[in-house]
Order: sequence, then C-alpha cells, then structure tokens
Amino acid sequence: MPRYLSSEWFDAAQAAIDAAGAASGSLADPAIVVQHVVTGAGDGDVTYHLRHEDGTVRLQRGAAGDAAVVFTESYDTAAAIARGDLSAQTAFMAGRIRVRGDLSRLMEQSEAFRDIEGVLAGLRSETTY
Repeated sequence: MPRYLSSEWFDAAQAAIDAAGAASGSLADPAIVVQHVVTGAGDGDVTYHLRHEDGTVRLQRGAAGDAAVVFTESYDTAAAIARGDLSAQTAFMAGRIRVRGDLSRLMEQSEAFRDIEGVLAGLRSETTY
C-alpha cells in the first residue's frame, strides 16, 4: 500500500488518472495548473501540482512556476480530505486551507476537478496515511 504523498502514491494516482481518462475532455481551455503545499508531512513539507494542458492531466511532485491557484494546508487537513473525512470546501470555510491566485479560473473548471477527486478517491482503500 502506498503511503499518502509518497512517490509510490503519486505514481498510483497518475496511473488512476490515466486509466480513467480523468477530466481530459471536461477541463475547459485554457490550460490550468493548481498547486498544493502540504505542511508537516512525515518527511517534511510536500509540494505538488495538477496540470491540465493539451488534453492531458498530470499530477507531479514539486512546484509549478505557472500555477493559477495555490492551496496551502496541513498534512492532517490534506489527509482528511484524501480519506473523504472532510471536504475541501468545508476545510476552506473553516480556515484550514489558505488559497492564493485566480479562484475564478478554478471555479470555471470545478466540475472537472470534482471528476479528478472522484478518480483519486479510488485510491483511499489502497493508501496508508
């Protein structure tokens, strides 16, 4: 079982996205990059981004210089969202997620990102936290 936010988890998540063809047709143009900074993970802070470009969706470790939106949350919050114990919207409203960037671009593609979240939800039973 991959540990949440480990290299193995990122590989499994990308494989799930690829297998599902997640959102490749439902994300609107132009391309968008959404970045997450997860603080306090077991091995230190983890930064990753989800990039939609040219009909593909890529989940990659590391920062993206062209992120439209950046979310910053604690590991506990990120893990609770990944497990399905907490919605991202509830976490944001409770001040557990800080956001910077162009939220209107994110809102334009909210349905597609929900599709991706659904695909990643399939990893819950295969992931340790």
